[in-house]
Amino acid sequence: MTAADSAYGPIPLSTPISAGIVAALVGFTSSFAVVLTGLRAVGASPAEAASGLSALCVTQALGMMWLARRYRQPITLAWSTPGAALLAGTGVVAGGWPAAVGAFVTVGVLIVLTGLWPRLGALVSRIPVPLAQAMLAGVLLPLCSAPVAAFADSPALIAPVAVVWLVVLRFSTRWAVPAAFVAAAAVIAADLIGSGTSIATSDLVPGIDWTVPHWSWQATIGIAVPLYIVTMASQNIPGTTVMASFGFRIPWRASMTVTGTGTVLGAFAGGHTINLAAISAALSANPGAHPDPKRRWIAAFSAGCSYLVLALLATALATLVAAAPAGVVETVAGLALLGTLAASLFGALEHASDREATVLTFLVAASGLTFAGIGSAFWALVVGLVVRAILRRQSPIATAPEETG
Repeated sequence: MTAADSAYGPIPLSTPISAGIVAALVGFTSSFAVVLTGLRAVGASPAEAASGLSALCVTQALGMMWLARRYRQPITLAWSTPGAALLAGTGVVAGGWPAAVGAFVTVGVLIVLTGLWPRLGALVSRIPVPLAQAMLAGVLLPLCSAPVAAFADSPALIAPVAVVWLVVLRFSTRWAVPAAFVAAAAVIAADLIGSGTSIATSDLVPGIDWTVPHWSWQATIGIAVPLYIVTMASQNIPGTTVMASFGFRIPWRASMTVTGTGTVLGAFAGGHTINLAAISAALSANPGAHPDPKRRWIAAFSAGCSYLVLALLATALATLVAAAPAGVVETVAGLALLGTLAASLFGALEHASDREATVLTFLVAASGLTFAGIGSAFWALVVGLVVRAILRRQSPIATAPEETG
């Protein structure tokens, strides 16, 4: 079929296909640097990080292609960008990279259980949203402030990236970060040429590095639990809301089973988490993809096909990132997360009743502390929940107004 139903006029099939390609390109280029940064932070080598990026592309591609075709809905999947940012702030845990991979497997199992066991989903939903958002905002703060420190150290390298981002942002929010990466790639290429550094062709060939997972309690508590909470609160639940705004009801159990299983399988190759897309879901689900809602699933299917192609570029991009001067990639990642930071801060401070607890949660998460081998994200949630419980049990005490005279 080359056109939509006659009620919608002669809309060519290329319309939803192009919408899906754009969704994939925007989703990939706007956050892959964050993924590589997060995987490297928890102990992955450059080759293992590239393998993880490829695995994420493949698993989410296959998942969204199956879901879109099976349910005839534009169900778009993505990797967890907030989750990758959390990894970047967590650092290496006891057991190193294999322990991080074990934590990724645990997250996948928990996501599957969320779909199969409603009580687990209900338990997650009881975690106050402001605290989850405050934890995420605290984790994001050091990453988003990285461009400032990088500019102070190397203004000649960072300024072109920041200027391109700002100029493009003035006209298109969607393409600002991809444009910043193009500018960063030009800066990296100029630096390589100027220093006479060459990149071996073998370093550009796609490959998969398998890792045998190892489970440690520090990685389970410090990585798996916060990563699961962030993925559910910042991706899966908002993803269903975005889809509902366009009239689509997500098949919850099937979506959690597919994304959880994909997370488990991808973890062995280094991928951290796949989930329902939140922001990029709108690119495939809105009327711009196709006026007929029944035809928009083609956009999600097309996005899946595009991610299979992008998976072939993961190793080359990871090699380019590894060769970048200090601060350049961190600048792109920080700029990519500014919108997420703003949304997290708004969600954290929206309700005045929990403001003290959310501020403390934010500060603990931003501190980057490690206690008993567990990172700040987990302790931020603990502190926030304890403070919230204490303050909510206090009885309000009426005080007489001060006399003035």
